[in-house]
Amino acid sequence: MDFLPDKIDNYIVAHSQKEPELLARLNRETNQKILQPRMLSGHYQGRLLSLLSKIIRPKTILEIGTYTGYSALCLAEGLAENGKIHTIDVNEELYDFQREYFEASAYSSNIKQYLGDAVEIIPQIHENFDLVFIDADKPNYPAYFDLIINKMNPGGVILSDNVLWSGKVVEELKPDDESTKALLMYNEMLVNDTRVETVILPVRDGLTLTRKK
Repeated sequence: MDFLPDKIDNYIVAHSQKEPELLARLNRETNQKILQPRMLSGHYQGRLLSLLSKIIRPKTILEIGTYTGYSALCLAEGLAENGKIHTIDVNEELYDFQREYFEASAYSSNIKQYLGDAVEIIPQIHENFDLVFIDADKPNYPAYFDLIINKMNPGGVILSDNVLWSGKVVEELKPDDESTKALLMYNEMLVNDTRVETVILPVRDGLTLTRKK
């Protein structure tokens, strides 16, 4: 969901950094061939992820939710020399699709793919992280935070996508809406945790920027 009028949104996109050709191709192919293409980070958010990564210059990145690999490639643009991005997804049907684009990029040797449940995989990655991007199943957002917070380096940044959930976070909660319930809990966790400082950006469907103190 976009919260800005279309004219303003189009102006913002037109006056932001252009999408690299490989990512433009990935964007097109995702929309043509893959189910739920709205899950893609896309041009504008992708450039934001890239710029944040370049500012942070992370040595180690964790991404929870690879989808077709677009956001991983954006984040990889800011890696420090010999840095590594660990990206996890549960959908085995997308693994080869992701790999094709990773291999076509300048970051093929920097990206390590994982297939399976992130709750099980994260404890097996024996690294601390400078940057984490969470964009996966919403009911597990609180669990993901609990798993990564002690693996964040001081000053490390957690980016969390879809935290406004099409505005449902300010609507009456339906009893069976587990995703919204989890996001409400997650947003409260972040704002009240004294180990971090947090701000929600009204970008696309809501992007939280959280820094470990």
